[in-house]
Amino acid sequence: MGIQEEENYKILSFETNVKLLTDDSIDNIVKFEPSIVTNTQNIGFKDKSYAFFKRAFDIVVSGTAIVLLSPVFLATTIAIRSQDKGPAFFIQQRIGKNGKVFNLYKFRSMKENADKILFEMLKNDEELAKEYEMYKKIKDDPRITSVGKFIRRTSIDELPQLINVFKGEMSLVGPRPYLLREKAYMGEAYNTIIESKPGLTGLWQVSGRARTTFDERLEYDKEYVESKGAFYDMGILFKTLGSVVKGDGAE
Repeated sequence: MGIQEEENYKILSFETNVKLLTDDSIDNIVKFEPSIVTNTQNIGFKDKSYAFFKRAFDIVVSGTAIVLLSPVFLATTIAIRSQDKGPAFFIQQRIGKNGKVFNLYKFRSMKENADKILFEMLKNDEELAKEYEMYKKIKDDPRITSVGKFIRRTSIDELPQLINVFKGEMSLVGPRPYLLREKAYMGEAYNTIIESKPGLTGLWQVSGRARTTFDERLEYDKEYVESKGAFYDMGILFKTLGSVVKGDGAE
């Protein structure tokens, strides 16, 4: 093909391609692209605004609560220590946001070496092992002390987690802070749940708490992560206060 013929071919090809772009298709392109950019910007802005509000709210509320509830912290510490001379606080590694491991704080409500006692119980009691497999909890757990029963029923045992919230490892509202050994049972839900910080309370706590199975808890936590928002969080906080007052679902 000569140089002139090649140039004519290129011109003809260009004209043909331009004709394929009809007025309708050009309009669609012009209308579509800005909407994608606008929606993406709006979503990003909403996510950043929510994250800022959530963190600010966590700092103010947890910091204030730690100060105001310091007499409760002191009284609980004395009660636990006077019962069996063991440590007042229970520190355990949990799964945080993006899978990062952190130390969770609670008031100790069980006998010392509770995990060792648990494994011995499960090894020697098949029915108990089945119960734990389903709920990852044991009803009427014999490891719980007399003081522990009270602070669990009133949710006082959870108060040290306000420190985790203040430090930014947890939030007031979020998924359950799962044990490291529970990761193996979380399946596909794991990747969704770790998108958010674990919460001092959450959707599962106001939906039956100890009475829900482990799989049900995973579904509640997934639902929270996929639906989270400022008003949603506030609703869960108000429901939590009602559950604590009634002692609903606490063991």
